[in-house]
Amino acid sequence: MPKKSSNTTKQTLDPAKEPVLTAAQKERLDALAAMPDAQIDYKDAPYLPDAVWVKAAKLPCVKQQITLRIDAEVLEFFKRTGARYQSRMNAVLRSYVEAHRTGHAK
Repeated sequence: MPKKSSNTTKQTLDPAKEPVLTAAQKERLDALAAMPDAQIDYKDAPYLPDAVWVKAAKLPCVKQQITLRIDAEVLEFFKRTGARYQSRMNAVLRSYVEAHRTGHAK
């Protein structure tokens, strides 16, 4: 189903013109920048090897639209990763297919 142009918002960031931050935003960013890496909580960030994204970028764009039933927890996990979550799901499935096609899976 094609999207209406009114549903799409396109924004660009000009590196020469940084956005204006409030004092509170600056304070928060400074606190984050000063935080040692050891204090950063990564437990909710999924491990995704770079190879998954490199493979996905090189794939041909021949795709088919289907209806697929996925566990709610799995769908929510991918949705939390942000925009293009369906492409990430496809990349994970693609890596599974490649692993089984080449005999690397047990």
